[in-house]
Amino acid sequence: MKNYLSLSILLLLISCHKQNENTKLSSTDHLYEKAWSFKDQGMVDSSYIYFNLAKDEALHHTNDKVKIAKCLINMAIIIGEKGDYFSSQDISLSSIDFLDSSKINERELLSSAYNELGKASHALKKYDEAEKFYNKALSLTDSGNSKTIYLNNLANNYSHKKQYNKAIACYKDLLSMEIIKSDKDNYVRILSNYAKTRWLKDSNFDAAPIFLKVLRFRIAKNDLLGRNASYSHLTHYYFKKKPDSALYYANEMYRIAKINKSPLDQAEALQMLIKLSPSLSSKLYFDRYQDLTDSIYIATSNDKNQFALIRYETEKHKADNLILQKENSERKYQIIIITSVALFILLGGIFWYRKRKRDIETQSEKAITDSKLKTSKKVHDVVANGLYRVMTEIENQQDLDRNHVLDKIEDLYEKSRDISYEKPTEANKPFHETLSEILTSFATENRKVLIAGNDAELWQRVSERTKYELEHIIQELMVNMKKHSQASNVVMRFENNGEQIKIYYTDNGVGMPKNKGFNNGLRNTGNRIEEINGAIIFDTEVEKGFKIQISFPIS
Repeated sequence: MKNYLSLSILLLLISCHKQNENTKLSSTDHLYEKAWSFKDQGMVDSSYIYFNLAKDEALHHTNDKVKIAKCLINMAIIIGEKGDYFSSQDISLSSIDFLDSSKINERELLSSAYNELGKASHALKKYDEAEKFYNKALSLTDSGNSKTIYLNNLANNYSHKKQYNKAIACYKDLLSMEIIKSDKDNYVRILSNYAKTRWLKDSNFDAAPIFLKVLRFRIAKNDLLGRNASYSHLTHYYFKKKPDSALYYANEMYRIAKINKSPLDQAEALQMLIKLSPSLSSKLYFDRYQDLTDSIYIATSNDKNQFALIRYETEKHKADNLILQKENSERKYQIIIITSVALFILLGGIFWYRKRKRDIETQSEKAITDSKLKTSKKVHDVVANGLYRVMTEIENQQDLDRNHVLDKIEDLYEKSRDISYEKPTEANKPFHETLSEILTSFATENRKVLIAGNDAELWQRVSERTKYELEHIIQELMVNMKKHSQASNVVMRFENNGEQIKIYYTDNGVGMPKNKGFNNGLRNTGNRIEEINGAIIFDTEVEKGFKIQISFPIS
């Protein structure tokens, strides 16, 4: 719901751009017109292909730099809406190379390119970078519609940076514009965001009258997307003030999100319902949330793989055209000898083309497979083990600390939404405390977990990357113990010999039969240890329980 305003206004901008461009297009520019036709029908994959074909035609035949830039900007918009923000940035930057800010008729296109760069940076949480791009876009545009869009995006970016005064100033400027006052739908959207920002700045600000006024307007207009935004604002506003009201609006948000078929809005609503509902309902919502996030991961991965295949097919088509051009050129300038060399060129070209096609297909399949494996590994380590750990704490604790568990679920939710571009960051909590928390969460009345040597000094020289991998290694070992070992005593001992850290894991469980292979979790553990240049030794004799020794260099 947070990006609803910028998305809705963006659609308006795209429509305006299309209308302006159609007046300039020649009747022969069928590729560009076809790209827009597919986009209007919602066939974004076909639209992307034809924008790329139109770009290549302009690049190789007419050298129309403005047309090239238009195609690239539309391609950046399409791929950005699919969540591939890095590719969107790359394509937007490419479009800038074809435009000249000193030419008045090209400044508007430049402003659009910088706005796309700002949106991609904002989505990647690079808010300072996004601010620079939005300001650059504002400095280049003379269009009233474009200014409202860029200023709104800038206000949202300020709000995410918690620079509320700057965000409020932008919203006030927007609300004072005649172009916004004359458009009631946009006016109430900005008004609602303004009230939310005022409340974020000052929790005593009474934002409810504005939120409710906007909601009544949207109900009267049967604006389902707008109602979802209002329900989200009201849920967060009443969360601490009136939990019963917050629960009502969270239920309404979930109901409307299902009608809108918006998985991300459903996930946000479920997150709030988990926090606000009684225990039995909370567990039901948690199960729905888990299933929904799994489907979101799969859909996002499929979208990215789809455009990876489109790019592959496009490049293959381009390569085929280059081969054909080369053959035509040789025929044109070597007419006398073409008969004698035609067979040689044809056979050589077919052999090279088939070999190159096989190589490209193999590389593409490997890249897609690697991407799926990487995503699967992240889902297993971040989501599956994280959820298992939370469920273990709920199962083992007599007096459940509800807020503590909900905080863990919220942290897991944020990690899962960023899983496609997740990277290790420096943790707020000391690492030895993080490990202790993981280990002790598996202790019960019937299972003791003993920890030795895990102090703050042990981890002072260890890199954040190694800590990141090690956290998942330890969690995987404990999950495996909980599922399979039947152990009543678990000991985890840490040692530092100056150049290496050694970790000794021992339990008194059933051990592992010698002829039984490792499961996916233990294989992931082995892979992670290799990534930190470490080593692992397993002692799987049944009569001795289960023992593991892990060692890795201090980096």
